[in-house]
Amino acid sequence: MTLSSSDAAPLQPTLTALQQLIEVVAQLRSPDGGCPWDLEQTPETLIPYVIEEAYEVVDAIRQGNQAAIADELGDLLLQVVLQAQIARESGQFDLANVAIGITEKLIRRHPHVFGEVNVDSVDQVKQNWEDIKAGEEKAKGEITSEQHLTPRLQRYARSLPPLSAAMKISRKAAAVGFEWENVDGVWEKFHEELGEFEQALQAETKAEQQAELGDLLFTIVNLARWYDLDPEAALHSTNQRFIQRFELVEGVADRSLADYSLEELEQLWQTAKAKLANQRSAD
Repeated sequence: MTLSSSDAAPLQPTLTALQQLIEVVAQLRSPDGGCPWDLEQTPETLIPYVIEEAYEVVDAIRQGNQAAIADELGDLLLQVVLQAQIARESGQFDLANVAIGITEKLIRRHPHVFGEVNVDSVDQVKQNWEDIKAGEEKAKGEITSEQHLTPRLQRYARSLPPLSAAMKISRKAAAVGFEWENVDGVWEKFHEELGEFEQALQAETKAEQQAELGDLLFTIVNLARWYDLDPEAALHSTNQRFIQRFELVEGVADRSLADYSLEELEQLWQTAKAKLANQRSAD
């Protein structure tokens, strides 16, 4: 697929800006006058920055701050270009390979746009995507059999944040029939895991307590899936509400919170909770 001249013309400023970024990153990595910090970096040492910048993009999007979104996307793009530059220096791949790879993948996985396939719904688009993806993974040897889902689940566990991975794993397992008959079964599992966690806290080792906590959290994720809820978004909202309430508590405190009794702190907390609830009702 190629762009027509009319399509390509508006892209020139973008391509020029991207080329300038590539050249700046290359200079930062240059042994001749480059930056000592950048020269020390490896793909592995940059992992925390990739994760941090991705989360900062998400935060900016949630805030709805367009200037911040653009700024944070730039920081994330820097990580992509820097990883590609390091790989290019060792002859592995470069940014062109990255761009070509994702372009070909998008074309391949959208046969209803770039091919002759007809689709009637978004669900059909998603199913076609999954089928094509599974075929690609099998061709690369990442999946040894159409019956084997485990390699894909292992990849989710390795590459995604634990809460997101748990939801993805449970959805994929449910799609092949590894599922409760109804939500009552999930609730039974929740109470079972809660009891086992409480028992572990009383008599088991730290490792066993950790394992039981994980089982309980995984079951809660499955409950969220059954009720079509997003556990990651739910926890994010709870974190934000806690901070808002805590800020109000600190705002009215006339001394260190450590000097308040538990009863006094609870009263301040309930007052803050009610104030925020009233503000939301007024909005």
